[in-house]
Amino acid sequence: MAILAFLLLVLGLCEPNEATSQKPNILLFMADDLGIGEIGCYGNYTIRTPNIDRLALEGVKLTQHISAASVCSPSRSAFLTGRYPIRTGMNGHDNGGKRVLLWNAASGGLPTNETTFAKVLKEQGYSTGIIGKWHLGVNCNSMDYFCHHPLNHGFDFFYGIPFTLVNECEPSRPGEIAVEYKEKLWFDAQVFFITVLTLIANKKWKLIDITWTVIVIFALSGTLFFMYWFIAFAFQPYWNCLFMRNLEIVEQPMDLKTKSGQIIKEAKAFINRNEDKPFLLFVSFLHIHTPHYTTKEFRGRSKHDLYGDNIEEMDWMIGQILESIDHNNLKNNTLIYFTSDHGAYLEGMEGSPHLKGSNGIYRGGKGMGGLEGGIRVPGILRWPGRLPANTVIDKPTSLMDIFPTVTNLGGGMPPKDRIVDGKDLMPLLEGHVLNSGHEFMFHYCAGHLHAVRWHQTSSETIWKVHYISPKFPEGAGACYGLKLCPCSGEKVIYHVPPLLYNLSSDPSEKNPLPSDSELYSKVLPTIQKAIARHNATLHKVPQQLYGLNNAWKPWLQPCCGTFPFCWCNKENDP
Repeated sequence: MAILAFLLLVLGLCEPNEATSQKPNILLFMADDLGIGEIGCYGNYTIRTPNIDRLALEGVKLTQHISAASVCSPSRSAFLTGRYPIRTGMNGHDNGGKRVLLWNAASGGLPTNETTFAKVLKEQGYSTGIIGKWHLGVNCNSMDYFCHHPLNHGFDFFYGIPFTLVNECEPSRPGEIAVEYKEKLWFDAQVFFITVLTLIANKKWKLIDITWTVIVIFALSGTLFFMYWFIAFAFQPYWNCLFMRNLEIVEQPMDLKTKSGQIIKEAKAFINRNEDKPFLLFVSFLHIHTPHYTTKEFRGRSKHDLYGDNIEEMDWMIGQILESIDHNNLKNNTLIYFTSDHGAYLEGMEGSPHLKGSNGIYRGGKGMGGLEGGIRVPGILRWPGRLPANTVIDKPTSLMDIFPTVTNLGGGMPPKDRIVDGKDLMPLLEGHVLNSGHEFMFHYCAGHLHAVRWHQTSSETIWKVHYISPKFPEGAGACYGLKLCPCSGEKVIYHVPPLLYNLSSDPSEKNPLPSDSELYSKVLPTIQKAIARHNATLHKVPQQLYGLNNAWKPWLQPCCGTFPFCWCNKENDP
């Protein structure tokens, strides 16, 4: 009897640990600027993506997977929190192109009062890590405060770039940050110095009655202003192109040649460290954002120049990381998800007709508000034994759905004190329900509502209304000559009356319904009422990407050394 009692006691003590071990591991892959038309399983036959295609073959492919924004920072904030960027102040500002964070030394970023899925899963005993791109801020008040840093948003481990990959990170490429503003500054600087010389000459020859004090103050003020911006822009590779391990800068500026290998190495190491306990790993690729830096082993391998090479290298990286899942016998207890933060960048890079993205049959691309090509992204989920294999779901879903999906799987609960716009995907993925729960979706460009979609379940029709859309050059399908299409002003079209499309029969958004048709008059009022209900749920919040929150502040600059002498390479230092 004593032995039996002892065995029962041991079994009883083991039960909680067994329950904990049944929590699935979560492995999330997110590409940067990858178009839905650039993957084999979504219809591309010229770029090789065998590892991504294998995930789709062994899992569920979503064909109406929608990003909450068509640019990086807003989309990623929505992904992590399950909330529209306009609710968190991460929606961006059209004035001056401040639709994403422009500096590591900006004070804006993902607010500290927002709850990420990493924070919820950490509370449930998960090891949480992010490897790669962050682009949601670093500091608030001082360079060692780290209020927006991943480690302050639920991640135990961070290895990556707190900003984003940009052309400035590769010296041979033309710059892409605030290009129009830099051109204006250069012109203004020339006007300023000519004005100063004119004032001095007129004063010397006594042609105007002005004191030397006024001239000196004017000259010093202007000189300081232009020096500030010159330093900010001239040293961007040092200010923005840095790599961190947790809170420590390990490369400044970063060495792009080593990044692919280091990301694979760190992802494998994280999986190996946590093979015996539940983990969340978010691999946020630098691929395929400009400048499309690709290691020499993959250069020239694709049919699409450096752009295709970059995609094929990313697919290989995914395969390398999946090997660790298989090697540790974690395949059947790991939910794997693959997506992109938004659609492909159509304006592309100078020098090659191939360095432009493809969104397949969908119109528009990155930065284009509500156009389908900017927000319809790949969505693939694999979990052997739990999710059906080789399955396609053609229902509206959102990147925001990952928040409630993984928090519920990990034993947590989404916060009850705020609106969460995402829906738990598991009932839809497992076939328990026919629809995702997204009746309406709202598509913003910065703070402007550009479009709304309605899933009319009674007829299984997807309707989409456009209120604002970009104004393209004649015969073009993108804002060539600009880095991004604007959200408002003279370079957009305000549709009066709004354009209405049936996406179910016209996914390319080519043929709007006549505004005087009976169907138009029935559908539009339903969507207008949904907008009114949605607007009633919005409240004023601090804007993270506006004004001084998105300006370079030297006192917030992450620096490996003594500012302004910021450089180091600790990764390759024996």
